[in-house]
Amino acid sequence: MRTVVSADGLSIAIHDPVGAGSDILFAHATGFHGLVWRPLAQLLSTDHRCWAFDFRGHGESIAPDDYSFDWTAFGVDVQSVVDELSLVRPIGIGHSKGATALLMAEIARPGMFRGLYLFEPITFPEGFRPEGGPSPMVAAARRRRPSFPSRYEAYKNYASKPPLSVFHPDALHAYVDHGFVDGLDGLVHLACRPEHEARIFEMGGSHRTFERLGEVTCPVVVGCGAVGETPGPAMIAPLVAEALPDGRLEQFDDLDHFGPLEAPSHFAARIAAFAGSV
Repeated sequence: MRTVVSADGLSIAIHDPVGAGSDILFAHATGFHGLVWRPLAQLLSTDHRCWAFDFRGHGESIAPDDYSFDWTAFGVDVQSVVDELSLVRPIGIGHSKGATALLMAEIARPGMFRGLYLFEPITFPEGFRPEGGPSPMVAAARRRRPSFPSRYEAYKNYASKPPLSVFHPDALHAYVDHGFVDGLDGLVHLACRPEHEARIFEMGGSHRTFERLGEVTCPVVVGCGAVGETPGPAMIAPLVAEALPDGRLEQFDDLDHFGPLEAPSHFAARIAAFAGSV
C-alpha cells in the first residue's frame, strides 16, 4: 500500500493493484473502502491493472473527528490518486459517492478518463435535490453499530439482514475484513465512523455537479438498479445519463443500490465490454 497527500493535507491510502494491462481506477461508495472492489477487480485482472483507494474518512484514510466532508474534496482525492500513480486516461469505475467523485475529477480536469462506468452517482438536478432537514440515511448512519467482538461476528450480523445481506459473500468478506480496525479494548471498530458517514450523507445534496454534466465529454455508462417509489439515485440515473453528452443508461431491475457488490461477475462482464469499446 502507498499513500498520497490530498486536499487539506489528508493522507489517502492507495491499495496495491490487481492484474496487468490497461488501467482501471475504482472509486467506492460512502461507508466502504477500496478493497471492497477486490472480488470484481480479480475478474478483470487478466486484461486490466485494477487500482483502488480509500477516500478520506474511509478505510485507512483518516479524517479529523470534526471534519465537514465537503464533497468537492472527494473529487480532489481522485485527482491526487491519478497523479500519484501517473495514470494516463484510465477507465474510471464508481459507485454512488465514488461515481460522483469521478465525475467531479473529470469536470475539473477534462480528459482525465478515457471513459466512466458509474453505478447510481449521487448528483441531483433541481427539484430532486435534498434541501436539508432530517434524512433517513443520516439517521441510519448515526444509529449504525460501531463495534463488534470480532470480524466474524460482524460478518454474521451483516449477512443475516438487510441491507448488506444482498452482497455477494466475497464482497461482504472484503468489506468486513478491511472495513474494521482492531481496538485496544479487544473489539473491532468501523473504520468509517458512523458520525463521519452521517456527515457525508448530510453534504450529499450540497454540490452542483449535475449542472456541469455537459462538460463531461468522455463516454459514460450510468448504471442503476430497480427504481423505488421515493426519489433516489436509481430514479435520478436516467436524468444523469441524458444530461451527459456521451451518456448511456443501463438498468438492472433485479438489483438495488449495491448492484456492483451484489453481482461482481455480472458487472465485470459489463465493465470489460465497456473498456473494450472506448
